[in-house]
Amino acid sequence: MQTISAIIIDDEPGNIVTLLELVKQYCPDVFIKGTAPDPVKGYELIKQSNPELVFLDIEMPYGNAFDLLDKLTPVSFEVIFITAFNDYAIKAFKYAALDYLLKPVNINELKEAVNKAGKRLEERSVNTRINSLLGNLKAENSGTQKIALPAVDGCYFEDLNSIMYLQAENSYTYIFCKGKTKLLVSKNLKEFEEILPPALFCRIHHSSIININFVKKYFKGRGGYVQMEDGTTVEISVRKKTDFFDKFIQ
Repeated sequence: MQTISAIIIDDEPGNIVTLLELVKQYCPDVFIKGTAPDPVKGYELIKQSNPELVFLDIEMPYGNAFDLLDKLTPVSFEVIFITAFNDYAIKAFKYAALDYLLKPVNINELKEAVNKAGKRLEERSVNTRINSLLGNLKAENSGTQKIALPAVDGCYFEDLNSIMYLQAENSYTYIFCKGKTKLLVSKNLKEFEEILPPALFCRIHHSSIININFVKKYFKGRGGYVQMEDGTTVEISVRKKTDFFDKFIQ
């Protein structure tokens, strides 16, 4: 596993010391760059150190973990929540956390969570490298008609013309392809906006990109919304309405 830079955000000094020792002893590939006692200082530390992994306590003074993540969206690092309350588990997963640990931290669960983080980070590294291969998608006469979508065990190569629309899911993206099950990909929507050919795809909302070839009908409204060929309706934001109609003007 590659070396992982990490920080710990927890309001209890004793918990920080314990986790530091556990990580040092059982997770040698993890390098702790710093610690913070609350979300305010944690925000500053994240901005300064740009960690790949954050061990994040949920309940802290001056806010909680979810308030902090909201300020950082889209999140660019992996998260392992740490909590003494099992009730937070469901909410943690809604934030696309790769894992959560209950206090007191179990060594085997810690090692498993860190291993998962390592695999996700390696996947992101692959994503970065393949982005250079996707640059030619914007070229008007490019012969490349497929896009690489990372999976746990490799990559799917999807035909661009089969992608109907994309929807944001926190720092991830759901890809909806014609006749296929939706895929969850560890890229945010902004990354896809930058690599998808603008002649074919249009971002019509902060959470949606559509393939204009799959638009079936437009419904009037302040921004309005479109119905796609599979029956799904997608909202158009007011500021994106002109961009949408410009796609159909030759």
